Amino acid sequence: MLQVNEIRENKEKYVKALTKRGLNVESVFDEILSADEERRSSQAQLDEVLAQSNNYSKEIGKLFKSGDIEKANELKKKTVDLKETSKQLNDKMLAASDRLQQLLYTVPNIPHDLVPAGTDENDNLEVFKEGEIPKLIDGALPHWELAKKYDLIDFELGVKVTGAGFPVYKGKGARLQRAMIAYFLDKNISAGYTEYQMPLMINEASGYGTGQLPDKEGQMYHVGVDDLYLIPTAEVPVTNMFRGDLLNNSDFPIMCTGYTPCFRREAGSYGAHVRGLNRLHQFDKVEIVRIEHPDNSYAALDGMVEHVKDILRELKLPYRILRLCGGDLGFTATMTYDFEVFSTAQDRWLEISSVSNFETFQANRLKLRFKDTDGKNKLAHTLNGSALALPRVLAGILENYQTKDGIKIPEVLVPYCGFDFI
Repeated sequence: MLQVNEIRENKEKYVKALTKRGLNVESVFDEILSADEERRSSQAQLDEVLAQSNNYSKEIGKLFKSGDIEKANELKKKTVDLKETSKQLNDKMLAASDRLQQLLYTVPNIPHDLVPAGTDENDNLEVFKEGEIPKLIDGALPHWELAKKYDLIDFELGVKVTGAGFPVYKGKGARLQRAMIAYFLDKNISAGYTEYQMPLMINEASGYGTGQLPDKEGQMYHVGVDDLYLIPTAEVPVTNMFRGDLLNNSDFPIMCTGYTPCFRREAGSYGAHVRGLNRLHQFDKVEIVRIEHPDNSYAALDGMVEHVKDILRELKLPYRILRLCGGDLGFTATMTYDFEVFSTAQDRWLEISSVSNFETFQANRLKLRFKDTDGKNKLAHTLNGSALALPRVLAGILENYQTKDGIKIPEVLVPYCGFDFI
């Protein structure tokens, strides 16, 4: 969430920057500043009334002591009027504060200067590509056909038990899933991340803290009786561990990793591009999260990108990195790099990781601050990335490693799954 004082000081700059997202927010900013002015004016008047009421109370006490009962009673009547005025001003101040908060929730993060302008994924900028695209055998199959042929994933059984988008992994398919989770976690831990095992449901405050609410409310599964939400990613509970904290400079960097199932309604998703593992309602993901000093957050972002590169190099999958344009940038992010693996059998790129810097956007919602060397409390920077999301990585492995006799297993995963061929 943007800070009002930053909007006031940088209004024209922010209006221009948000045109990269295809937005014209000038009128919204005017509403925000108007609501803030009303809030501050009401607060200032309330403070004056409360101060006057306090002075009257002291004076009344003196008058009673001196025996001037008549004048004391006159002042008591005035305090009754002031009490009613203070109530009206407090209600006005609270209403303006609530309106201000709701308006601020509607404004996305400011894109970084390096973020290209654009309206959708077609305007994203490719910044890196590595790995040779394998030449597959004649009659190569997409992963959903391979999963059926080798009895690795049962999509129909998932429909029977739950519904579309909830696959059942079987035998070596399940073992390969478990192997990838363990490998990703081990890689993250060896890079300095501390592992956490987090709850799979969050409360409303956590949803607002990292920006899933109110922006993505329709994409999350809601447990209505308990007013809880199934997590869309481990980023949400992990980052919310630090909600309301005041950190010290010496606490940085805070580096966390965790594996969780993730749940997304993906409302409106349909068509050939969502077949098989391409888009699911429940999927496994290993996440990395960092809490950083603002001076180091972009160096940390670069480090996270290099870390994901290293994983994909070890898996020997062809991949590319895109810097997302303003129109494709997530609501809370100021800069995002998407990693995509090439699916040779589908002849297209599949997104398998997003690595993002949110700067102070989430921290402002979370009230996540640190005491800097100058003694002042400042907002920290938050970052997160997938390392990695499993479904499309598995799709890439099945498709790119297929042979006429079966499917090879990436060498780095063999010690984890206990077999080298399917």
